[in-house]
Amino acid sequence: MSAIQAEDLQKSFGDLAAVDGLSITVEAGELYGLLGPNGAGKTTAIELLTGQLEADGGSASVLDVDPSEDPIGVRERVGVLPEKESPPSFLTPREFFDFVGRVRGIDDAVLDRRVGEWAGRLGLTEHLDTIASDCSRGNQQKVMIAAAFLHEPDAVFIDEPLANLDPIVQERVKEALVDYAAENAVVLSTHHVEVAAEVCTTVGIVHNGRLVAERTPTDLAPDRTLLDEFLEAVEGDHAAVDAGAAVADAEPDAAADGAGGAAAAAPQASSSNADAPDGDDGR
Repeated sequence: MSAIQAEDLQKSFGDLAAVDGLSITVEAGELYGLLGPNGAGKTTAIELLTGQLEADGGSASVLDVDPSEDPIGVRERVGVLPEKESPPSFLTPREFFDFVGRVRGIDDAVLDRRVGEWAGRLGLTEHLDTIASDCSRGNQQKVMIAAAFLHEPDAVFIDEPLANLDPIVQERVKEALVDYAAENAVVLSTHHVEVAAEVCTTVGIVHNGRLVAERTPTDLAPDRTLLDEFLEAVEGDHAAVDAGAAVADAEPDAAADGAGGAAAAAPQASSSNADAPDGDDGR
């Protein structure tokens, strides 16, 4: 069975359909990109797949667990990097990692080794004992990235991981994601086309809460870029939505015109009979 699967997933907030029939499949060994403009439904999709939100409809399976039925079971088995999340301001990175290790049930020696590896990879070693409130926003982001991988989950959901990172660390994070996805399932949410094109094995283009196209960056035609595919898919979906809205707006007008025509015809028929002379049925 696929590591991550969603079928006709739906979630609305009032009248807003944030996720509108989204279907994706992610296998182990795949780095799947959710690429879309701001407000496309990428973050909501991740929250549904990781059990942070309950879906209104559709189905999902993550590592053979239904996130709607067992959200805690899903979160025990996956790694999650939410967008714009920060470590507790009153803890140092090392203290936060200790907390994560206890929650995840990681052996102390194993945790120390993994913290050392991720801190070295991300350039965080010299800041491990600095209280988080005194860390730069970039170093706080490094802490959250490392925390998502410390328990070595079989599936990881990463939402805009490169925010606030300098170019050198961005490259290290991209390399880490590619390496980790070699044997595990990784879902990367981003609105940066160039990032998706560089690191993702498959890219799902999301717009208005729907998957409007799916592309393999390495299989594109020589004269096409992922940006070309993205713009074509999103603009095509815009046009389809606008056309649908125009049809929907036209239908009430047509119905009203038809009703008005029938009403106009009825008085004319009555008038014809009324004008007929007495004893004449109007024939």
